[in-house]
Amino acid sequence: MIYEMHVRGFTRRANSQVAPAHYGTFLGVVEKIPYLKDLGITAVELLPVMQQDPEEGSYWGYMPLNFFSPHHEFSSAGKPFDALNEFRVMVRALHEAGIEVLLDVVYNHTAEGNEIGPTYSYRGIDNSTYYLLQPDRGRYRNDSGTGNTVNCANAYVRKMILDSLRFWREEMHVDGFRFDLASIFTRNEDGSINLSDPPVIAEIGASRELENLRMIAEAWDPATYQLGRSFPGISWLQWNGQFRDDIRAFMRGDADMVPRLMSRLYGSCDLFPDDILNAYRPYQSVNFVTCHDGFCLYDLVSYNHKHNEANGHGNTDGADNNLSWNCGWEGDAGAPASVLKLRKQQVKNFCVLLFLSNGTPMFSAGDEFLNTQIGNNNPYNQDNEITWLNWELLDQNRDVFCFFKKMIAFRKSHPSISRSRYWRDDIHWYGPRGGPDLSSDSRCLAYCLRGAAFDDSDLYVMVNGSRGPVAFMVQLGSPGQWQRVVDTSLPFPEDFRESGDLPLLSSSEYILNPRSVVVLLRH
Repeated sequence: MIYEMHVRGFTRRANSQVAPAHYGTFLGVVEKIPYLKDLGITAVELLPVMQQDPEEGSYWGYMPLNFFSPHHEFSSAGKPFDALNEFRVMVRALHEAGIEVLLDVVYNHTAEGNEIGPTYSYRGIDNSTYYLLQPDRGRYRNDSGTGNTVNCANAYVRKMILDSLRFWREEMHVDGFRFDLASIFTRNEDGSINLSDPPVIAEIGASRELENLRMIAEAWDPATYQLGRSFPGISWLQWNGQFRDDIRAFMRGDADMVPRLMSRLYGSCDLFPDDILNAYRPYQSVNFVTCHDGFCLYDLVSYNHKHNEANGHGNTDGADNNLSWNCGWEGDAGAPASVLKLRKQQVKNFCVLLFLSNGTPMFSAGDEFLNTQIGNNNPYNQDNEITWLNWELLDQNRDVFCFFKKMIAFRKSHPSISRSRYWRDDIHWYGPRGGPDLSSDSRCLAYCLRGAAFDDSDLYVMVNGSRGPVAFMVQLGSPGQWQRVVDTSLPFPEDFRESGDLPLLSSSEYILNPRSVVVLLRH
């Protein structure tokens, strides 16, 4: 259960209920560990924590200055050695709570920008060794989209990257890395792409010090999209951007999405095949609907358009195609109660589909209590209340938090969902009646996942993505065998019934309300 978090934004607000001296720091994270355990998180993925340029204005941290030190502003005293020690304290405390620590690392570019600067280190030491240059040798290749591109094919640069990874593993004791724009690792020194055997990926795989770590790739950059089998790190996990897009499009009500929904629930075997020629596994797909980049979950169901005016670029930055739907009202101001109710229902739908999908689930901090960024889908420079989690919303939306918590526990208690292999003969697909309807205008799907070999229970899931109610027939077993666990259209606490208090079905027919998901259980 990967929880993507920004160290500063997680506890920067006074309502985070941590000690004021620990607002926005590693020690602030330590104070919130009981919350993470209660939610059911098993891994935190920290947005970049390496020393960044404080003058650059990149709140997210994707402008690294030094690959061997934590950012000084994340310590309670703001001094370099305090940051080292407090980072270790945080990691130790998370490990004691059974939570892994994954770092979002940026080895594809640095804070030195393009040819107009600034100059801090690598450019002045050996410009042509550390960066990919244009043929005129006076300008930088910008495959990263941030001004420069690190020359990962160079032996000395590769050694620096490997040394940095070993430092964070051996000295700081982290459990894995998420590589920002990992496809940059496939660049040759002339900028061409090498997908057969990029040396930096090969050296990471051959390093004994990095064995048994989780390696997660963002397998794309502005110039190339290598998601799935195209990316040469065959044992690496990968952020599955296709999962994000397909689940969003289905829940928005787009056409032609039922076959794609089936593929994503199944584990994306189209991207990570485990046939004779390939050795992939479904857990290599890191499934997510939201992350730091783009709308947070509440904004995804509250805005049709980005609202990035605060960033200072005239609302021209950030993605325009968010596959979002505002449930009939743009933003919160004046939103009718019916719209707010539907938004919660849509959030629960996303939650269910995420945690019922084969693969490795990830969601963004605050999604579990409807945190909002007021429609900003690119708040990279907003070190303020736009990005700092508003913990008052936890009390206001305790019902949504409870739903997330129960859904996480449900997934853990049913290992048949997340397997090292695909579901294959244990999955049976249906429509509301009969077989699955794969037509363009279909927005309904049902399936039964047999789990006898894993947890002695079967799941029957029904999904109605249409605008009206649909009568589904439960097409396996007798009604009295099935108990209702989830119905996202029902109010709290009926939306998720606790074990031991599960109502039995009295009929083979179940009326699914518009835009809802129902989960049944049979022992």
